[in-house]
Amino acid sequence: MSTGSYYVYILASRHHGTIYVGVTNDVRARFELHRSGRGSKFVHRYKVFRLVHVEALATPQEAIAREKQLKFWQCDWKIKLIERENPDDRAGLI
Repeated sequence: MSTGSYYVYILASRHHGTIYVGVTNDVRARFELHRSGRGSKFVHRYKVFRLVHVEALATPQEAIAREKQLKFWQCDWKIKLIERENPDDRAGLI
């Protein structure tokens, strides 16, 4: 992660499974909320608990804009982004 204060992150349930895109200013705390079932009903319902991508941005506006952009991407584009960043985990993550 770079030095930005705001983050866009992607969680995945399993190989080619459900994907969740979110934004936060504290990835660790947000991930813990998700893992405990308090972060998002969607994440809890579909068991989307694997952190597979994080981008750091300088402002909340940039982070929100990037989150919206990623949410509108086709699933295949998101998978390619994740696999590019996790080349050793292709078989197990997405």
